[in-house]
Amino acid sequence: MDLGDVWQQVIGTQPTPPDAVVLVTGLAALVLTGWQPAWRVLRGVLTIAHEGGHAAAATLTGRQLLGVRLHSDTSGLTVSRGRSTGPGMVFTLAAGYVAPSLLGLGGVALLGNGRITALLWSSIVLLGVMLLLIRNVYGVVSVVGTATVVFLLSWYGTAAVQAAFGYLLVWFLLLASPRPVLELPRLRRGGRARDSDADQLARLTGVAATGWIVLFGALTLAAAATGVYWLVPWDLLAAQ
Repeated sequence: MDLGDVWQQVIGTQPTPPDAVVLVTGLAALVLTGWQPAWRVLRGVLTIAHEGGHAAAATLTGRQLLGVRLHSDTSGLTVSRGRSTGPGMVFTLAAGYVAPSLLGLGGVALLGNGRITALLWSSIVLLGVMLLLIRNVYGVVSVVGTATVVFLLSWYGTAAVQAAFGYLLVWFLLLASPRPVLELPRLRRGGRARDSDADQLARLTGVAATGWIVLFGALTLAAAATGVYWLVPWDLLAAQ
């Protein structure tokens, strides 16, 4: 396959998988989100998206992006230089928890237009950009490992495998995004998240951290509900 064929496949459309595949991948994503052994591994995917949201927001607001670090406990840190107060800093801090949901909704739009290959290759490009920002070894391993999985499935997988993986990825981004937000109050009570995004935003804006957590929760749950509405084959369910 030459580059022209690859490009045509990326910009072209692919058949929508059977409704059963859409439902099964959605249920699989829900199980992976709730099953603790899987969550401990896959939460790193959300961390990459979370820190990518901080990095994108910092860049959009004119801050100087210094780098991103990903840690083995699935936490992360994005460092940027600029004013320590003001709308730019608020936007940068607020972008983290909602970034996976926004990526998930973008994936829904691509899947709805039959752009399965475009979804997978867009993911690889975003991971490549993220790799340029990483400043620690574990972060490099995490991003390269994730990108490798996506690349292998998109390059060597059959059309059916690519479609199933694309839907699973989008489902996971949407359904898993609320969980870190819902876990945040417990972590704060345990003293393990005293400098969370919500706490930093509280110091900057005067709005209590709880208010920010409620906002993040509402936005991620709304995104998940929107994704469910657009992805679920309701006609199939109604016929049962």
